[in-house]
Amino acid sequence: MDPRLPQTIDAYLERIGATRPVRPDAAALRELQLRHLTTVPFENLSIHLGEDIVLEEEALLDKIVAHRRGGFCYENNGAFAVLLRALGFRVTLLQARVHGDEGRLGIPYDHMALRVETDDGTGPWLADAGFGDHAQHPLVLDDRIDQRDPRGTFRIEQAPAEGGGDYGDLDVLRDGAPQFRLDPRPRALADFRGGAWYHRTSPDSGFTRSPVCSRFTTSGRITLKGHRLITTVGAERHETRLEGDDEVLAAYREHFGVRLDRLPSEEGVGVSASIG
Repeated sequence: MDPRLPQTIDAYLERIGATRPVRPDAAALRELQLRHLTTVPFENLSIHLGEDIVLEEEALLDKIVAHRRGGFCYENNGAFAVLLRALGFRVTLLQARVHGDEGRLGIPYDHMALRVETDDGTGPWLADAGFGDHAQHPLVLDDRIDQRDPRGTFRIEQAPAEGGGDYGDLDVLRDGAPQFRLDPRPRALADFRGGAWYHRTSPDSGFTRSPVCSRFTTSGRITLKGHRLITTVGAERHETRLEGDDEVLAAYREHFGVRLDRLPSEEGVGVSASIG
């Protein structure tokens, strides 16, 4: 174990405004996920700043803890998994394919989610700090009933077999609409490099089209897309156009704690990139 890890975990907890839990139980997991979602933004800024995305634990912690940034699913959930394991939770990385328009499924390793086991006999839990607008609380992975959450009604159900094979894939639905298809087999962090490379470079990926930075609030979300600042509270949506680079950079600092010395490009990106 890296001898610096305990100090890094303390700094991680400070970053998200959490205290070290007494035990790794469901209540602690619920609190940690909520604090992560409301503090660490879901963002793709590295793609539009020309920064490498390195899927290694030390690099993820450095980005999210030391540099107080966020990331997309591989980064946020990859770092969150390190935090949870250090606090005594048992964590398995899971790959998923996102349901797109007209029912089309995304690529394998389109998304990373976490299976988390606690010491109180509940769960196992589906934890996710990296899907953008999703469940506020962890979901019971083995339940096949509606699970009510402040962000909607969620259900996890058996997915239909495809191509003659059935590995027990699960569809995660929100308010009746499928969000992603989860493969329950355990994965390693390095397995997600191909998916990260695709989303970092492909013009078909939504992440290469424009920069976005978004996080949960207690009553909705706040999102910065280019020069547009969007706040939602319940069903109400308000959009403000920011003028000038300084105003946008100030919005990153004020609303997301992200300090940049230049703006990410608002043009589409589709270039060769390094995914560590």
